[in-house]
Amino acid sequence: MTVDEFLAERFESHRDRLRAVAYRMLGSVTDAEDAVQESWLRLARTDADEVANLGAWLTTVVSRVCLDMLKSRKVRREESLDTHVPDPIVAAADPDPAEEAVLADSVGLALLVVLETLTPAERLSFVLHDMFGVPFDQIAPIVRRSTANATQLASRARRRVRGAALPDADLPAQREVIEAFMAASRAGDFEALVAVLDPDVVLRVDFGPAGPSKLVRGAANVASQALLFSRGAATVRPVVINGQAGVVPMPGGRPAAVFCPTVRGGRIVEINILADPDRLARLDLPGE
Repeated sequence: MTVDEFLAERFESHRDRLRAVAYRMLGSVTDAEDAVQESWLRLARTDADEVANLGAWLTTVVSRVCLDMLKSRKVRREESLDTHVPDPIVAAADPDPAEEAVLADSVGLALLVVLETLTPAERLSFVLHDMFGVPFDQIAPIVRRSTANATQLASRARRRVRGAALPDADLPAQREVIEAFMAASRAGDFEALVAVLDPDVVLRVDFGPAGPSKLVRGAANVASQALLFSRGAATVRPVVINGQAGVVPMPGGRPAAVFCPTVRGGRIVEINILADPDRLARLDLPGE
C-alpha cells in the first residue's frame, strides 16, 4: 500500500462522521459532500505525519469549510425572502440496513429548519458541541471567539432549537395520521383536514426558482392549501424522511415533491415540502 493509499484509507474511516457534521451544518446533501471533498483536498496538501489527532483535525477543517459556506449563503439568502426547506434524506418505507444506518444518523427536517434561522457561528457551536461532543475550547478558534463566547453562542442556539417540532416516536402511528391527511385531501374534505391538523400547524413549501414558495400558519389556512395539492395526493409513495414517516407524491409516475409532516400527539404540527424540481432531481429518491 502506498503512502497516498494509506492516507485515503484513513480519511475514509472518518468520512461518515464528516458528512454527518457537514449535513447538520449546511442542511444540504450536495453541499455536505462538497465540504467533505474539500476537507480531503486540504488533507492531501498537508503533511499528515504532523497531525496528532486526524479525526479532530478533519472535524475542524470541515467545520471551517462549512462556516465559510454558511457565511456566503447567508449573504445570498438575505437577498431573497423565499421560504427554504433543507435537503431531506429519503429512504424507502421499509429501509434496507444501509438506509437504516444513514437514517439513524440523520436529524429531523423540522430541526434543520430551525438551524437555518441561526447565525453561522451559533449553528456551528451548537452542532459541534451538542450533537458531536466537541469541547468549547476546540470550537472557539474555529469561530474566532473566546471559549466563553463560543459557549454563549451554543446556549443561544439551544434556546431557539427548543422550539423545533419533535415527532411522535411511533412510525406506524405517524403513517396513520399522514394517511388520514392524504385521504381527506383526495376527498376534498375540509373538516377532516382541519381535524388532523394542530391548530398552530405551520406549512412550508419550497418551489425554488420554479414558483413562489409558501409559508402558511394555522389549521384552516393549511387545510385550504392542502386542497390545492389534492391532485398530487392521488398517487403517493410512502417513504421515511430523516427518520420520520412521509410521502413522495407521484402524479404521472414521477416524483413531484417530498412531503415531510411532523406528527405529534396524533396531529400534524408542521409540514415541510420540497418541490424545487432542480433539487429534487439531485436527491436519491427510492423507486426511481
